[in-house]
Amino acid sequence: MSELYDFDKPVDRSNTDSVKWNRYADTDILPLWVADMDFKAPQEITRALGERAAHGVFGYTHVPERLVELVIERMQRLYQWSIKPEWIVWIPGVVGGLNLACRSVGNANGLVMTPSVIYPHFPETPLQIDRPHLPVPMVQRNRRWIIDLDWMAENLDDQSELLLFCNPHNPGGSVYSRAELTRLAELAKKHDFVIATDEIHCDLVLQPNLRHIPIASLNDDIAQRSITLMSVSKNFNLAGLSCAFAIIPNQNLRRAFNYQKVGIIAHNNLFGYVAMQAAYEHGDDWNRQLVEYLRGNRDYLMREINSIKGLKLDPVESTYLAWIDVSELGLDDAPQFFEAAGVGMSPGKDFGDSNFMRLNFGCQRALLEEAVSRIRKAVNNHWKNQTS
Repeated sequence: MSELYDFDKPVDRSNTDSVKWNRYADTDILPLWVADMDFKAPQEITRALGERAAHGVFGYTHVPERLVELVIERMQRLYQWSIKPEWIVWIPGVVGGLNLACRSVGNANGLVMTPSVIYPHFPETPLQIDRPHLPVPMVQRNRRWIIDLDWMAENLDDQSELLLFCNPHNPGGSVYSRAELTRLAELAKKHDFVIATDEIHCDLVLQPNLRHIPIASLNDDIAQRSITLMSVSKNFNLAGLSCAFAIIPNQNLRRAFNYQKVGIIAHNNLFGYVAMQAAYEHGDDWNRQLVEYLRGNRDYLMREINSIKGLKLDPVESTYLAWIDVSELGLDDAPQFFEAAGVGMSPGKDFGDSNFMRLNFGCQRALLEEAVSRIRKAVNNHWKNQTS
């Protein structure tokens, strides 16, 4: 019988130098902003880290051969994607991978496309190196926010060299279908651009009838023009251990990507390797139960938020990040309004749309219930003040 994990058990994160919790230290504001969950990692991971720490020597470290085997096995088992060991490039994090892609694909004047509503590192990445940047509009299809493929078909020209893509999408959590990915792959072939795809939430699909599909797994052509970025940081709540990888089948792309690492990207943390290996070897049951718990949080949040006048939450297919439409409230400063109510969320403006707020529901249910109670009270008072 598999172990049952208690995700309801509170975890005190004070005095741990937590970025998430320190922001509102010494205030009565619940931190539901940055994408980091409040759940303990599975015991197999903490045990493996303890055993490695007990060795006492922490020198430069090769990637464990067993970890490479586990990545290859995982891609085949979960996504029916057969990859080779030499395709894997180890990096500390996915954001660094996006930056490496911008530096290694095309030329300095080549256009980099990003979704217009996306987490902030996407548009910042080309701007940091003065590459031309083209925001690609997002469109709502069946209450799902996805990149506007029709707009791309009508407006792209051959100046576009790179698309920074995100699947599942952050924010909003849309899981791209095979048909949507196939059409995007066809556009990439037609206009000859590379896709660097952030798939960091790939193992957090909340809808039982959906599954994650790496775009590079569709066919050889798109594989040869893809840089797939993955990590255990979100799926197993290990962001502080800085361990990720890129899968790059194209030898020339891989060589250029590796060249840009030199002197900029450090060796991965050996504890990151240890944690990732333990997660991939022993963590599937924990991840499965986590997804069930997050699904319950998602269902509760959708029901409650959509019952509050002036708020709207569309289905969150993946991730633990709710994209809440607050436009009907007509607020001058939505982040300040909700902080005054005692709930700290991520401003939609940071993601490209100030009509929204992003709420992290990767927390204990009791905390989420308290946050919803505070939001409901503040919004109800807002409407009372509007009519008085």
